[in-house]
Amino acid sequence: MHTNLSSLHTLFLLPLLMTFLRSFLILLVTFLFMHTLGNADTCQDCFVHSRAAYYPNSDDKGTETGQCGYGTFGATINGGDVSAASDLYQAGVGCGACYQVRCTNSNYCSDKGVTVVITDSGSSHNTDFILSRRAFSQMAQNTDAATSLLALGIVDIEYRRVPCSYPNKNITFNIDENSNNPHYLAFVIWYQQGRKDITAVQLCETQNFECKLLDRTYGAVWTATPPPSGSLSIRMLFSDDNGDETWVVPVNSIPQNWKPGDTYDSGVQVNA
Repeated sequence: MHTNLSSLHTLFLLPLLMTFLRSFLILLVTFLFMHTLGNADTCQDCFVHSRAAYYPNSDDKGTETGQCGYGTFGATINGGDVSAASDLYQAGVGCGACYQVRCTNSNYCSDKGVTVVITDSGSSHNTDFILSRRAFSQMAQNTDAATSLLALGIVDIEYRRVPCSYPNKNITFNIDENSNNPHYLAFVIWYQQGRKDITAVQLCETQNFECKLLDRTYGAVWTATPPPSGSLSIRMLFSDDNGDETWVVPVNSIPQNWKPGDTYDSGVQVNA
């Protein structure tokens, strides 16, 4: 029997070619999958789809009783464009974070949306945000569209984390009204800036350089029982999702004779 030599070569090479192609496709798919995961991990500017509602019985701005512990400051910060958050509250770590939120209904919603500050914890019908009425209306194209949005009550949105910016404002410490010098100190950090979270706080006595790590009582409220004596320095650890951490040391100290209700300018801004 006569066998064609080229046919033998084809029969021999075909399995090798198929094996090579199969291996190549596996490597290609693996590369694309890992590349996609890498982009997902590093994409700070990507929008996430969710839903948002608004405080139905509130004033136009935020609430003074939010879970972050800001009090009246929490109702007026950022011009009243504030929000409660569900999972993004993160047991208080999310307090003070800023998000760009925009609704997705092209009939009513603007492309810019609104930038809100997290001041409270809460959810409604699988929402990530419960906005102030003012912030909810700010997502609309105009006044008539805002009325239509408010009538809907809950809307589809997309959001992303953005840096907080307070022009001409430094990070500020507000001494809680329940504090009692020298036995008990509680304070809230105002005007948190940048895109990182405050994940730890140290309270240091400036003369002897003795520091103690504080407890987060709830929300953005930090406490010390008793606090160190003397003038004090509040040092803050700013952290992001990538594991980047930076301790920020204030320029100004809190005087030894601090009083409940007082506010103290740290003298520093954080833009990272």
